[in-house]
Amino acid sequence: MRAVDIIRRKRNGETLTASEIKFIVDGYCSGTVPDYQMSAWAMAVFFQGMTAAETAELTIAMANSGDRLDLSEIAGIKVDKHSTGGVGDKTTLIVAPLVAAAGVPVAKMSGRGLGHTGGTVDKLESIPRFRSELTREAFIRQVNDIGLAVVGQSGHMTPADKKLYALRDVTATVESVPLIASSVMSKKIAAGADAIVLDVKAGGGAFMKTADDAEKLAEAMVAIGTEVGRQTAAVISDMDQPLGFAIGNALEVAEAIDTLQGRGPEDLTSLCLTLASHMIVLGGQAKTVAQARSLLEGKLSNGEAFAKFRAFIGAQGGDVGAIDNPRLLPQAAALIEVRAETAGCVRRIDAEKLGIAAMRLGAGRATKDEAIDYAVGIVLSRKIGDVVQTGDVIAVLHARTDSRAEAEVAAEVRQAFEIRSEAPAERPLVLSVVTKDGIERFV
Repeated sequence: MRAVDIIRRKRNGETLTASEIKFIVDGYCSGTVPDYQMSAWAMAVFFQGMTAAETAELTIAMANSGDRLDLSEIAGIKVDKHSTGGVGDKTTLIVAPLVAAAGVPVAKMSGRGLGHTGGTVDKLESIPRFRSELTREAFIRQVNDIGLAVVGQSGHMTPADKKLYALRDVTATVESVPLIASSVMSKKIAAGADAIVLDVKAGGGAFMKTADDAEKLAEAMVAIGTEVGRQTAAVISDMDQPLGFAIGNALEVAEAIDTLQGRGPEDLTSLCLTLASHMIVLGGQAKTVAQARSLLEGKLSNGEAFAKFRAFIGAQGGDVGAIDNPRLLPQAAALIEVRAETAGCVRRIDAEKLGIAAMRLGAGRATKDEAIDYAVGIVLSRKIGDVVQTGDVIAVLHARTDSRAEAEVAAEVRQAFEIRSEAPAERPLVLSVVTKDGIERFV
């Protein structure tokens, strides 16, 4: 078997066998298939695509390229959740304890943020003394004890994906649905979950800018899950504006705490209940999404979800006092109000611009080795559809200083708000749900 023959077959639009896909993935990991041949293969996939079976085989080959976590010692159906990334997306902080409180174990590996999308581990590490690294034994024991653990991704998982992703980034082959889908799902499968719920973002602040593109990606990932024997569902959610009001690590933790206590923003609460409901159904604790949602609303209102979050943070060494009093979380030195220059209705919010502004304040990282400031970020005062008067505060910057650099960021934040006399058309938060049985659309 030769890499050049596999490249040629894919270039010609032929379907590759499982052994051919394994050969090229294993060869790239070992160094027998060089970068230039893998680049050619990735470009062939970019133009010719892959069948569902091919994409599943690619996913398995990448999942098998490194360590795989065996969760069989944990009782029950383990359900994982993954988001494709967005601005203000702190759903894991809420969904994980909510689902665990309802009796479905959550054994989750999460990543750090890069660029304008925040990482769950970064948010959790803004809690004083929280440990994102556990031994395998401690990880399994904690899930069996309290139903929940969240740790950073192992450096030895899916090395093929890490290597291929870096190559795609510099060869203009990132925007390939089979390659994106296999990248996401290989990590989920290696992490050992029995079932997977995907939150696929669509809109200006997301990687997939349109609902159609998000659906295509969701369909590919659900097909992979089905092909490899994992129950999988995907929720397409709107990212044309930030989720909730807070953007930034400690700020998002505080908003998650509010949400777990029943005081959270309507959009964030609603999406978390939707994602958690699908996880509960796949976890066997409810027969329908409506039944699951009713169960979860009870866990929010009776305090069990918040209690589970406290137990989880305490189990991983975090300061529970900062959960009870979020003022003990990292606090920014300067607060800068951003005011509207015109009156009208907020018609549009550029989520990506706000994410980049938060990164410039220090809340995100442009390179993987860059340090972040847990305290800084942006808190919105208005969302799409809200009426504002000239001079109203539309956002507050939580910054290190009130220097000229932060003033420039404030101007960028102001520009992210489009205020017009006419109100915008309503757009649902959940656009569609994709399962193996098809697509249910809400627009």
